[in-house]
Amino acid sequence: MKTNDATSAIPGKGAMSGVKVLDWTSYQFGPVASSMMGDMGADVVKIESLDGDIGRAVARMSSRPIGLEGGRNAYFETCNRNKRGIAVDLKTEQGMRIVHELVKSADVFVENYRKGVPEKLGVDYETLKKINPKLIYASGSGYGPDGPDASKPSLDGCGQARSGLMMSATFDGQNEPSYVAGAVSDQMGGIILCLGIVSALFAREQTGKGQRVDVSHLSSSMWLQGLSVGMELLSNYQFGSMDRKNPLNPLVNAYECGDGRWIQFMSAQFERYWADFATALDITQYIDHPFVGEIKGMTAGSPELTRIIAERFKTKSSDEWVSIFNEYEDLIFAKVQYVSELKNDPQVIANNYISEFEHPTLGTTKMCSFPVTFSDTPASIWKEAPELGQDTESILIEELNYNWEDITELQNTGSIL
Repeated sequence: MKTNDATSAIPGKGAMSGVKVLDWTSYQFGPVASSMMGDMGADVVKIESLDGDIGRAVARMSSRPIGLEGGRNAYFETCNRNKRGIAVDLKTEQGMRIVHELVKSADVFVENYRKGVPEKLGVDYETLKKINPKLIYASGSGYGPDGPDASKPSLDGCGQARSGLMMSATFDGQNEPSYVAGAVSDQMGGIILCLGIVSALFAREQTGKGQRVDVSHLSSSMWLQGLSVGMELLSNYQFGSMDRKNPLNPLVNAYECGDGRWIQFMSAQFERYWADFATALDITQYIDHPFVGEIKGMTAGSPELTRIIAERFKTKSSDEWVSIFNEYEDLIFAKVQYVSELKNDPQVIANNYISEFEHPTLGTTKMCSFPVTFSDTPASIWKEAPELGQDTESILIEELNYNWEDITELQNTGSIL
């Protein structure tokens, strides 16, 4: 589905129409939060230093093949769509004044820098709320605003490590912790930060007051594992990694098929699903076998039964098994896919979970859609990530009443590009 048609690509049609966001962020955590607001129709202005968000250099830093035409890179484009861009030097008095003037008419200010950096540059909460008491000031941090590590730097892997997420993804007997690809601690942090901002905007409608919102790698990654954390706190029950050779319930397990692909089963109610599962596998002789008895009580698994099931899966390809299991409408399972397969998944296509829009440099471009479907205020991808300082002049002239002489002076003093 192309999202930049005459009706869906116009900013201001989404659920956050009329909201103005100032986005002083870098890397992924903060940019994701503001980009989500842009998807929902907010007017997002990305504020960068004169050398740009460090996310623009990820392709060079990581030596990954993510560079695109025109000096763009997939990392920055993904995290910064639906934004205008301004480049100012906050270390100059003129640059700081520009941001303060923008704050006067803003609804939200988003940042994800180390504690102390915003204060040093005059864009901290205490300073900005004096300029605009109704401002929602949103911070993304590593470990939260208080405590002994509040000022420590953090990137995605630190959030995964500190929150226990790495160990949750690590199998028993594995010597090294597992890193979940895609910077999920950053991504989850951005999602939760966006939620916090939207909630604070709703509260402002009731009270007329702005406030500060703070989300950290630690808090959001803990919430991502909320069931595990909550159950451990309540009952000391600890979720461990699954032993695929002897799961507590063999109907909650992943099995390798004859073509090397895997199918994940999540039919948690063993007694309800076992007969259908065994029939589909053509192992009905085991439906009432003695070594199934303890599993029905959910007190122990059976390595012998799991081995029989695993061997049976090896006799057909994953697609053949999917076709068979689809005849049993109650069985709960999914074929294990690669990210590269999502664009061809019929459910992804049917629900427009991947969108197309016309990028001025890259042409027709596909991106992951906003994850929420709205019946009346659809989210959309209507604009590419801005080039560095792309809208500086137009914003200063059209929104802050600067003239071209002012622009020249600011450029000469190094306050803007």
